[in-house]
This record gives sequence, structure tokens and C-alpha cells, in this order.
Amino acid sequence: MEKSRKTSTTLKPPVPLESHAEIDDWMRRVMPDLQPIVRHFDQVIRDTIPGLQYAIKWKKVYYGLPDPGWLIEMVAYDVSVNLVFHGGAEFDSPPPLGDGRSRYVKVGSLDEAKAPEVRGWIEQAARVPGWQ
Repeated sequence: MEKSRKTSTTLKPPVPLESHAEIDDWMRRVMPDLQPIVRHFDQVIRDTIPGLQYAIKWKKVYYGLPDPGWLIEMVAYDVSVNLVFHGGAEFDSPPPLGDGRSRYVKVGSLDEAKAPEVRGWIEQAARVPGWQ
């Protein structure tokens, strides 16, 4: 018998938004030094994973698909942006930080955000179950 997958949290997942407009508004409120990073991540995620749904909850942006669930979470702090992959433990060469199924990377510059491994993790995110 196959074990049921535990969710990454006992909290309720976010509700999808009608459009990307609220994400644009969220990005405008991020610290000015981090805006290029969040804009870059947002564009790469949207270009890489077709049919995305978006949400904002707990001051974090979520990207997901209807069936596998929420795949990627982005949160901006004062000096860095964390990109969390809810199924990241299942990636080939998973992101370095985190535990359980979720893995994340902490990025402090646009050069770090453009690293090839980050794009690879975004590509892999659509192929593994997320948070439902």
C-alpha cells in the first residue's frame, strides 16, 4: 500500500487570484533593491510553467497548477528573496536549504537569481507534486 503524502503544513493553502495584477502590486511594495530579483523570478516562472495560477497569502507569492498544487513560493525580506520549491526534495540536485519535501534558495543579487541552477529548479517544479 502506497503511503499518503503529508502536506508541507497544516495551514490551508492560498486561494488562486483572478489575475496577475495583485502580484504586480506586491512586487511594487518589495524593497527597491530586491525588485529586480522578484521581477526576474516572476518572469522566468511565468515563461517556464504554462497555465499558472497565482496567489498571495502571508505576504508571500505562490505559483501553482490546478492538479499538482502550489509549486513555488516567493518571499522578499529586507536583504534577500527566498524561492521555495514545495516538492524540491524530489529534484535532481535539490536546492540547498530546507527540510521535508520543501527546499529553497536565498538570493541577494540579480546575478544569483540568474544562475542556471535556479532556472533548472523552476523547470523541475512543474514535474513534481506541490502543496495542495
